[in-house]
Amino acid sequence: MAEFLHVHLNRRVSAEAWARSVDVPWTVDAPNHGFMLIDDEHENAVVGVYLAFYSERMVGGRPERFCNLGAWCVLPDYRFHSVRLLKALLGQEDLHFTDLSPSGSVVPINNRLKFQFLDTTTALVPNLPWPSWPGRYRVSADPRVIESTLTGRELQVYRDHVDTAAAHHLVLRSGEEWCYVIFRRDRRKRLPLFASILHVSNPELFRRLALPLARHLLLRHRIPVSLVEPRVTGHRPRLSILLRSPRRKMFKSARLAPGQIDYLYSELVCVTW
Repeated sequence: MAEFLHVHLNRRVSAEAWARSVDVPWTVDAPNHGFMLIDDEHENAVVGVYLAFYSERMVGGRPERFCNLGAWCVLPDYRFHSVRLLKALLGQEDLHFTDLSPSGSVVPINNRLKFQFLDTTTALVPNLPWPSWPGRYRVSADPRVIESTLTGRELQVYRDHVDTAAAHHLVLRSGEEWCYVIFRRDRRKRLPLFASILHVSNPELFRRLALPLARHLLLRHRIPVSLVEPRVTGHRPRLSILLRSPRRKMFKSARLAPGQIDYLYSELVCVTW
């Protein structure tokens, strides 16, 4: 499976990295890691893969089980069997399904299967070397600072994600206030120059410390641009430009609302590309 995805989907991701990605670090009773198409007439060759990332979360005071649909790749000669993989995943009961990186050809398939769109309005924000005021705030990626700052649910989220391949962690502090931020490096036009904000625990402090955060991302992580979704951060940053065609994200659930869907415990934190 991992070698197939490396060869046929994305050579920037090694076979070892694909294999590690599905071995998620959080605790979950996963029924599988997705499904494969096998051609038993050609020495049981793998001809298609659909990865899945599972999690069990508390939402609205009750436990909920999620299946995040990950990489989907089928060889051209077998494409007419592709939907069998998706239907096998969706046929599993008592799950909420998310697809947070569907390709253009996958979106209409999801539509027909009653997936809903999330509001992925996205602002492009330049990360500039703004002046700093030492002592008034702190932006840190130091694991010791993060561990000593976070509490409760946010501390558990950090511990669940600290060993994932794509998640980067920051804590913003001002006085007694703090904000936990998760971002991933992303590519646009094949350029790895973007920080996509995946999680913000304190939207108001995130808004107030937007400039120090931008400075930190530029100078410490060498990332010149951030991609910010208001549904994640709670606001559209100043000095930002809205993307004309933001990437789609979708979900399918019998009872959860869009506001209860986030980007954690998913392919977005597990796979770099």
